[in-house]
Amino acid sequence: MEIFDLTIHEMQAKLKAKELSSVEATRAMLARIEAVDQKVNAYITVTPEQALAEAEAADKRIAAGDGAPLTGIPVGLKDIFVTKGIRTTCGSKILSNFIPPYDGTAVARLKAQGAVIVGKLNQDEFAMGSSSESSYFGAIHNPWNLECTPGGSSGGSAAAIAARTATATLGTDTGGSIRQPASHCSCVGLKPTYGRVSRYGVIAYASSLDQVGPLTRDVRDAAIMLGAVAGYDRCDSTSVDTPVPDYLANLEAGVKGLKIGLPAQYYIEGLDPEVKGAMDRAIELYKGLGAEIREVQLPHTEYAVATYYLVATAEASSNLARYDGVRFGHRTETAKGLADMFAKSRAEGFGAEVKRRIMLGTYALSSGYYDAYYLKAQKVRTLIQRDFLNAFQEVDVLLTPVAPTPSFKLGEKVGDPLQMYLSDIFTIPVNLAGTCAMSIPAGFNEAGLPIGLQLIGKPFGEAEILTAAYAFERETEWHKRKAVI
Repeated sequence: MEIFDLTIHEMQAKLKAKELSSVEATRAMLARIEAVDQKVNAYITVTPEQALAEAEAADKRIAAGDGAPLTGIPVGLKDIFVTKGIRTTCGSKILSNFIPPYDGTAVARLKAQGAVIVGKLNQDEFAMGSSSESSYFGAIHNPWNLECTPGGSSGGSAAAIAARTATATLGTDTGGSIRQPASHCSCVGLKPTYGRVSRYGVIAYASSLDQVGPLTRDVRDAAIMLGAVAGYDRCDSTSVDTPVPDYLANLEAGVKGLKIGLPAQYYIEGLDPEVKGAMDRAIELYKGLGAEIREVQLPHTEYAVATYYLVATAEASSNLARYDGVRFGHRTETAKGLADMFAKSRAEGFGAEVKRRIMLGTYALSSGYYDAYYLKAQKVRTLIQRDFLNAFQEVDVLLTPVAPTPSFKLGEKVGDPLQMYLSDIFTIPVNLAGTCAMSIPAGFNEAGLPIGLQLIGKPFGEAEILTAAYAFERETEWHKRKAVI
């Protein structure tokens, strides 16, 4: 097995046993990036000098007895995370030369554990997209089929796992942006409960929906990464001050007696037959492991996409107002006055999808339309949240598809925004409800494209869905397959 194929826990064992050094692991990962990333385009910025310096420091920590799970592990970050001294673009021209003066909380917590940051990962511009095609730095290619999308917006974070150019990555999930790419790239992606992980130092898209989470090779690694970044942060007013459990403690507890719900509204006409087949096999596997399966109702699911694209775009319109060519970011060179400078800087700096969402959000918030659109969407959001809470009175976790279809061809849906938006129909409700969910590898279609399984948990029920995911993973081999590029 190559060094870049190792999981976090496998690499950690070799580092502790002195069979491998962090410098060796980091050099292997940097060489892998150089060898294959021109095909995938998962990275916007690679940081070899800083990474090797961090690896040397990690080796000293290990020699001194530091047992932190991430010490010496090469990690990639979605380029939405503010990183001190490292360019942070959010996939946009408007921030193409922005170098932050500080680390965000999630990044700082990884560094405190001794993780080695090898680079910043490509994404949909400002995390707005489902296919990783809206980046100013070019589309990302799915390592399983380079003509297909890796999903979005955390496409680079998932593609780097599939291409084995990072041992683990961090992404963000606003409407499925961790889980959908994880499904399309056959890796594990976890969206924690809103407030579980600090958003301080994450460039905002939709502040009431954004959440930070890991993408990894297997479930144990996801538990390790979540444990590293979770916890209260006074710098984030939405951070929840609740204890962080040991996510590894009950990982192997099994699912005997676990009540798993199947939302009737997720198993619908239009669901790809091969995706449904993968779900059916997963359901039978869980039954065989002693879980109790029952149907539940999430009656307001049909309104989720419309609700999301009012709430998210309204918040984006507000959050992106700061990019005006004055304080930071791109400034036009052809302005004839202040108003012209604002208009041209934003017109030149933002891509088509970002402009579309800003206009949608501004319209929804405008005088005379606020009550009809944004306020009504917030009321429906409450109903969607209530659906989940009612379902969790009957069951412990929910099992659903991640996406209606496997990955699709690059360019296939760019001209049809509605079809693109519907790609997230099974992930968006979780963000609106603010609860936790994860995607795990559950099979492949006949074309060799991955299919993911979604497990949805109660608020702050990450430990429970990790246990359920591990039980499935232990009985299957899907997560062990490797993309050939």
